[in-house]
Amino acid sequence: MIDQATIGLLMKGVNAVTWQSLVMIGVSFVLFYLAIAKDYEPLLLLPIGAGCLLANLPLSPLIGDDGMLRSLYEMGVGNELFPLLIFIGIGALTDFGPLLENPKFVLLGAAGQFGIFLTLLLALLLGFKQNEAASIGIIGAIDGPTSIYVSGILAPHMLGPITVAAYSYMSLVPIILPPVIRFLTTKEERLIRMPYSSRKISRRTRIIFPVVVIAVVGTLVPFATPLIGMLMLGNLMKESGVVERLTKASSNEIANAVTLFLGLAIGSTMVGTDFLKSSTLFILILGLLAFALDGCAGVMFAKILNWISGGKVNPIIGAAGISAFPMAARVCQRVAQEEDFDNFLLMHAMGANAAGQVASVVAGGVLLALMGAGG
Repeated sequence: MIDQATIGLLMKGVNAVTWQSLVMIGVSFVLFYLAIAKDYEPLLLLPIGAGCLLANLPLSPLIGDDGMLRSLYEMGVGNELFPLLIFIGIGALTDFGPLLENPKFVLLGAAGQFGIFLTLLLALLLGFKQNEAASIGIIGAIDGPTSIYVSGILAPHMLGPITVAAYSYMSLVPIILPPVIRFLTTKEERLIRMPYSSRKISRRTRIIFPVVVIAVVGTLVPFATPLIGMLMLGNLMKESGVVERLTKASSNEIANAVTLFLGLAIGSTMVGTDFLKSSTLFILILGLLAFALDGCAGVMFAKILNWISGGKVNPIIGAAGISAFPMAARVCQRVAQEEDFDNFLLMHAMGANAAGQVASVVAGGVLLALMGAGG
């Protein structure tokens, strides 16, 4: 016979279920749907969904002091190791050639970060603390690893919603950017053609570039050194051509394993009692606003360049100044071809997009400096 005490032990998990945990389990199902059915950033949203599901099961030992998910968080997110390792892989995959061919496009990359700081100010007005406002603003970089790195230092308690917002909006670049571009530009501006003549960038220049960027950015914005250092290390390995095995490993096997562990660790922070707050909704809304404002700032600055150049710059490429590389550049090309199928802006947009990749890292360092974080 099974006595009452035994039944109580068997039902312990069921009795520990809360409405918050049920809602978060539902959220994990939504993340699975977005990753599998919609193909929205599946490499990270699927592990995040799994981490969220596992963390919200009643009495889950995985998030205990010695649990696997807790250990992953402490060894890779709490000390910022995972996002930095991912940056090495990103650098190994990034071609800065288009930026080196048109160095002036670095201005578009800088302009594409204005929304970060505008959103920071708005978040402060809404009552968020300075560190929280900065963490929300960095969502506008549309750069998942940068968002994780900055928010992990400044506001680790907001890491879950900020990460979900950052990667969700990255996947929605093809949906969000085109309306922003069309709203701020005229048909005549979108029809502007920018002839492209490829200029050979020497191997020496490609090797020197990441070294110089590390030295300059690391000196001017010391808080950005970990991010820019790892990004440019990956690029240096790629361009040097002498460590092909390391380059391939950092951009494939290592990046894939770290992405899995990072997703599980981030998902484990999405516990119902911590995640289901009104602040989460504000984070999602303000993150979307930061993204839109970044796109607006980039397009408006490109319009200024177009005016200065006498009508030679298509404002569409300004929207590529965000960090979603190379997706933003491809979206700009698609918008241009919707107006004129023979208008090829891709390489110009790639230059602005590569600049945005660097600028978002610098913006993250600036935020950390302003908040007095790091060390």
